[in-house]
Amino acid sequence: MKPPPIDNVVTFNRLNLNFSPKWWILVPLAVFLLIGIFSGYYTVSPESEAVVQRFGKFKEVAKPGLHFKLPYGIDTASIVPVRRQLKLEFGFISDGATNPDQASESPELERDMVTGDLNAAQVEWILQYSISSPQDYLFQVRDPGGTLRDLTEAVMCEVIGDRTVDEVLTIGRTEIETEALIRLKSLLANLNMGINAEQIQLKNVHPPAPVQRSFDEVNRAQQEREQMINEANGEYNRVIPKAKGLADQRISGAEGFAVQRINEAEGDVARFKELLIQYDKAPAITKQRLYLETMNEVLPNLGSKIIIDEDAKQFLPLMNLK
Repeated sequence: MKPPPIDNVVTFNRLNLNFSPKWWILVPLAVFLLIGIFSGYYTVSPESEAVVQRFGKFKEVAKPGLHFKLPYGIDTASIVPVRRQLKLEFGFISDGATNPDQASESPELERDMVTGDLNAAQVEWILQYSISSPQDYLFQVRDPGGTLRDLTEAVMCEVIGDRTVDEVLTIGRTEIETEALIRLKSLLANLNMGINAEQIQLKNVHPPAPVQRSFDEVNRAQQEREQMINEANGEYNRVIPKAKGLADQRISGAEGFAVQRINEAEGDVARFKELLIQYDKAPAITKQRLYLETMNEVLPNLGSKIIIDEDAKQFLPLMNLK
């Protein structure tokens, strides 16, 4: 069988590749409409809000839910997590970070600081914050996350630089956290960044590795000194109050005895004055009464003794011999 002529083959292929001109308009139009439909809807999660911009200008803040916007780049929606607590880590990196600004690329540079007494310390800390105004967060500064990191690091360097290395490593941690948070809140309020700093928490604070062993020895010696001081204070509190109580007791007893003797002396003086008045009125009677009263007090204390007149010749008749 002979092959068909070449002219017939060309004619056959040209007929199969010929499309109607309306398809060149309908197909791109359909693709354009589909893209517009699928890009015109967006969803805001319950913990977020969306800042809608039209041609780059702020238009509105969309609440959680399903929303429509003009497609093809006319409207853009930036999702901001306003109901979620975010954090920034300084001096270290933890796994599972969900915030793109959470960790720095060079954490070892952030943790090296100089204290007020010109000593070195490595400080690791966390900033917990939330976004209070999504509009201010997006439009007040160019890079809010990076700016917040720089502000927090500057504040912490300033606070650490006002304290000694002992305060930074031991007793001053709570005060450092409080003061750094107050200063950071003041800066954020002045810049109106739409960020609310909630907490600054110091994590690992230690001296540089080359001096770690020496610092541990110094710290151990300080702890032993504090222990000895506490023991001495305990012994002092046990002995001194007891001695003071005994001294107060004896002083009170002496004062009471003095008051008693004074009152007795004053009573004797008053009684003597009364007797003197009576004696001046009747000396003989007063002498006799005093003698009898005295003998009344003395004789009962003599027991079985018998007192007789010195002129008596015999005393047997006076005795009861039965």
